[in-house]
Amino acid sequence: MNPEELQLPVAFNVGAVFFFALTGALAARRLGYDIIGVFVLAFATGLGGGLIRDSLLHGSGPVAALTDPRFMVAVLCATLCGLFRFSTRIEKFNQALAVFDAIGLGAFAVVGTDKALRLELHWLAAVFVGVVNAVGGGLLRDLLIRTEPLLLKPGQFYAFAALTGTAAYAALTLHWKLPAFQAAVLATLATVLFRVLAIIFNWKTHAVEAPLESP
Repeated sequence: MNPEELQLPVAFNVGAVFFFALTGALAARRLGYDIIGVFVLAFATGLGGGLIRDSLLHGSGPVAALTDPRFMVAVLCATLCGLFRFSTRIEKFNQALAVFDAIGLGAFAVVGTDKALRLELHWLAAVFVGVVNAVGGGLLRDLLIRTEPLLLKPGQFYAFAALTGTAAYAALTLHWKLPAFQAAVLATLATVLFRVLAIIFNWKTHAVEAPLESP
Protein backbone atom coordinates (compact mmCIF):
# COMPACT_ATOMS: atom_id res chain seq x y z
CA MET A 1 0.00 0.00 0.00
CA ASN A 2 1.17 3.51 -0.80
CA PRO A 3 -0.47 5.92 1.71
CA GLU A 4 -1.82 9.18 0.38
CA GLU A 5 0.40 12.20 0.74
CA LEU A 6 0.62 13.46 4.28
CA GLN A 7 -1.12 16.79 4.70
CA LEU A 8 0.22 18.08 7.99
CA PRO A 9 0.01 21.86 8.43
CA VAL A 10 3.24 23.50 7.31
CA ALA A 11 3.37 25.38 10.64
CA PHE A 12 3.60 22.00 12.38
CA ASN A 13 6.81 21.07 10.58
CA VAL A 14 8.26 24.58 10.73
CA GLY A 15 7.59 24.73 14.47
CA ALA A 16 9.32 21.39 14.96
CA VAL A 17 12.35 22.65 13.03
CA PHE A 18 12.43 25.85 15.12
CA PHE A 19 12.39 24.13 18.49
CA PHE A 20 14.96 21.53 17.46
CA ALA A 21 17.15 24.28 16.04
CA LEU A 22 16.74 26.25 19.26
CA THR A 23 18.25 23.41 21.29
CA GLY A 24 21.27 23.53 18.99
CA ALA A 25 21.57 27.31 19.30
CA LEU A 26 21.41 27.12 23.10
CA ALA A 27 24.07 24.41 23.14
CA ALA A 28 26.33 26.65 21.02
CA ARG A 29 25.75 29.59 23.37
CA ARG A 30 26.68 27.53 26.42
CA LEU A 31 29.91 26.51 24.67
CA GLY A 32 30.78 30.13 23.84
CA TYR A 33 30.54 29.81 20.04
CA ASP A 34 30.38 32.81 17.74
CA ILE A 35 27.45 33.65 15.44
CA ILE A 36 28.62 31.19 12.79
CA GLY A 37 28.87 28.41 15.34
CA VAL A 38 25.40 29.18 16.69
CA PHE A 39 23.91 29.08 13.20
CA VAL A 40 25.70 25.86 12.22
CA LEU A 41 24.52 24.03 15.33
CA ALA A 42 20.99 25.38 14.91
CA PHE A 43 20.96 24.29 11.25
CA ALA A 44 22.39 20.84 11.98
CA THR A 45 19.95 20.16 14.81
CA GLY A 46 16.87 21.56 13.12
CA LEU A 47 17.38 20.22 9.61
CA GLY A 48 19.99 17.50 9.99
CA GLY A 49 17.48 14.68 10.38
CA GLY A 50 15.68 15.68 7.19
CA LEU A 51 18.94 15.96 5.27
CA ILE A 52 20.00 12.46 6.35
CA ARG A 53 16.53 11.13 5.49
CA ASP A 54 16.62 12.59 1.98
CA SER A 55 20.12 11.20 1.50
CA LEU A 56 18.84 7.73 2.38
CA LEU A 57 15.88 8.19 0.04
CA HIS A 58 18.09 9.03 -2.92
CA GLY A 59 16.02 9.99 -5.91
CA SER A 60 12.98 11.08 -3.87
CA GLY A 61 13.33 14.64 -5.13
CA PRO A 62 15.06 17.84 -3.99
CA VAL A 63 16.00 18.18 -0.34
CA ALA A 64 12.93 19.63 1.36
CA ALA A 65 14.99 21.83 3.69
CA LEU A 66 16.45 23.66 0.70
CA THR A 67 13.30 24.04 -1.40
CA ASP A 68 11.02 25.62 1.22
CA PRO A 69 12.47 28.91 2.59
CA ARG A 70 10.28 28.70 5.69
CA PHE A 71 12.51 26.00 7.13
CA MET A 72 15.58 28.21 6.78
CA VAL A 73 13.67 31.13 8.32
CA ALA A 74 12.89 28.90 11.31
CA VAL A 75 16.59 28.12 11.71
CA LEU A 76 17.51 31.81 11.46
CA CYS A 77 14.91 32.70 14.11
CA ALA A 78 16.30 30.01 16.42
CA THR A 79 19.81 31.38 15.79
CA LEU A 80 18.73 34.88 16.80
CA CYS A 81 17.09 33.52 19.95
CA GLY A 82 20.36 31.83 20.82
CA LEU A 83 22.35 35.05 20.37
CA PHE A 84 20.45 37.33 22.70
CA ARG A 85 20.53 37.41 26.47
CA PHE A 86 16.94 36.33 26.85
CA SER A 87 18.04 32.89 25.66
CA THR A 88 19.24 32.30 29.23
CA ARG A 89 15.64 32.71 30.35
CA ILE A 90 14.50 30.21 27.73
CA GLU A 91 16.86 27.63 29.23
CA LYS A 92 14.99 27.88 32.53
CA PHE A 93 11.85 26.50 30.89
CA ASN A 94 13.38 23.06 30.46
CA GLN A 95 10.08 21.28 30.93
CA ALA A 96 8.35 23.37 28.26
CA LEU A 97 11.25 22.85 25.87
CA ALA A 98 11.13 19.12 26.57
CA VAL A 99 7.46 19.04 25.56
CA PHE A 100 8.11 20.99 22.36
CA ASP A 101 11.07 18.72 21.64
CA ALA A 102 8.77 15.71 22.08
CA ILE A 103 6.27 17.23 19.63
CA GLY A 104 9.05 17.82 17.13
CA LEU A 105 10.31 14.29 17.67
CA GLY A 106 6.89 12.84 16.91
CA ALA A 107 6.32 15.10 13.91
CA PHE A 108 9.66 14.28 12.31
CA ALA A 109 9.20 10.56 12.99
CA VAL A 110 5.85 10.59 11.21
CA VAL A 111 7.01 12.71 8.28
CA GLY A 112 10.05 10.50 7.66
CA THR A 113 8.00 7.31 7.84
CA ASP A 114 5.34 8.71 5.52
CA LYS A 115 7.83 9.80 2.91
CA ALA A 116 9.44 6.35 2.89
CA LEU A 117 6.06 4.60 2.63
CA ARG A 118 5.05 6.81 -0.30
CA LEU A 119 8.18 5.56 -2.07
CA GLU A 120 6.82 2.03 -1.51
CA LEU A 121 9.58 0.93 0.83
CA HIS A 122 8.95 -2.02 3.12
CA TRP A 123 7.38 -0.91 6.40
CA LEU A 124 10.48 -1.95 8.37
CA ALA A 125 12.64 0.28 6.19
CA ALA A 126 10.10 3.09 6.53
CA VAL A 127 10.19 2.80 10.33
CA PHE A 128 13.99 3.01 10.21
CA VAL A 129 13.86 6.14 8.03
CA GLY A 130 11.36 7.73 10.41
CA VAL A 131 13.58 7.17 13.43
CA VAL A 132 16.59 8.57 11.54
CA ASN A 133 14.53 11.62 10.58
CA ALA A 134 13.60 12.16 14.23
CA VAL A 135 16.97 11.68 15.94
CA GLY A 136 19.41 12.61 13.17
CA GLY A 137 19.59 16.30 14.04
CA GLY A 138 20.55 15.68 17.65
CA LEU A 139 23.14 13.13 16.55
CA LEU A 140 24.77 15.64 14.19
CA ARG A 141 24.75 18.30 16.91
CA ASP A 142 26.58 16.04 19.35
CA LEU A 143 29.12 15.00 16.74
CA LEU A 144 29.84 18.62 15.79
CA ILE A 145 30.52 19.64 19.40
CA ARG A 146 32.61 16.50 19.88
CA THR A 147 30.58 15.00 22.69
CA GLU A 148 29.50 11.40 23.01
CA PRO A 149 26.10 11.28 21.24
CA LEU A 150 23.19 11.05 23.65
CA LEU A 151 21.64 8.57 21.24
CA LEU A 152 24.35 6.04 22.06
CA LYS A 153 24.37 6.42 25.85
CA PRO A 154 22.02 5.03 28.50
CA GLY A 155 19.38 7.59 29.40
CA GLN A 156 15.72 8.53 29.22
CA PHE A 157 13.85 6.92 26.34
CA TYR A 158 14.29 9.08 23.26
CA ALA A 159 14.94 6.92 20.22
CA PHE A 160 12.41 4.46 21.65
CA ALA A 161 9.84 7.26 21.72
CA ALA A 162 10.53 8.00 18.05
CA LEU A 163 10.27 4.28 17.29
CA THR A 164 6.85 4.24 18.96
CA GLY A 165 5.63 6.99 16.63
CA THR A 166 7.04 5.46 13.45
CA ALA A 167 5.67 2.00 14.22
CA ALA A 168 2.28 3.46 15.17
CA TYR A 169 2.04 5.45 11.93
CA ALA A 170 3.00 2.45 9.79
CA ALA A 171 0.47 0.22 11.57
CA LEU A 172 -2.35 2.76 11.43
CA THR A 173 -1.95 3.43 7.71
CA LEU A 174 -1.02 -0.01 6.44
CA HIS A 175 -2.98 -2.31 8.73
CA TRP A 176 -5.93 -0.26 9.96
CA LYS A 177 -6.16 1.81 6.75
CA LEU A 178 -6.64 5.12 8.54
CA PRO A 179 -6.30 8.33 6.49
CA ALA A 180 -2.77 9.70 6.65
CA PHE A 181 -3.64 12.85 8.60
CA GLN A 182 -5.54 10.98 11.32
CA ALA A 183 -2.77 8.42 11.59
CA ALA A 184 -0.17 11.20 11.81
CA VAL A 185 -1.97 12.94 14.68
CA LEU A 186 -2.43 9.71 16.63
CA ALA A 187 1.17 8.59 16.05
CA THR A 188 2.54 11.99 17.08
CA LEU A 189 0.42 11.96 20.25
CA ALA A 190 1.72 8.47 21.04
CA THR A 191 5.30 9.70 20.69
CA VAL A 192 4.69 12.77 22.86
CA LEU A 193 2.92 10.71 25.54
CA PHE A 194 5.70 8.13 25.62
CA ARG A 195 8.42 10.80 25.81
CA VAL A 196 6.64 12.88 28.49
CA LEU A 197 6.01 9.79 30.62
CA ALA A 198 9.66 8.84 30.27
CA ILE A 199 10.62 12.30 31.58
CA ILE A 200 8.09 12.29 34.43
CA PHE A 201 8.86 8.78 35.66
CA ASN A 202 12.52 8.86 34.61
CA TRP A 203 12.28 5.74 32.48
CA LYS A 204 15.77 4.94 31.31
CA THR A 205 17.73 2.47 29.29
CA HIS A 206 20.57 0.70 31.03
CA ALA A 207 24.11 0.00 29.97
CA VAL A 208 24.87 -3.45 28.63
CA GLU A 209 27.08 -5.13 31.20
CA ALA A 210 30.52 -5.99 29.98
CA PRO A 211 31.36 -9.71 30.10
CA LEU A 212 33.28 -10.81 33.16
CA GLU A 213 36.97 -11.21 32.55
CA SER A 214 38.29 -14.68 33.01
CA PRO A 215 40.83 -15.04 35.82
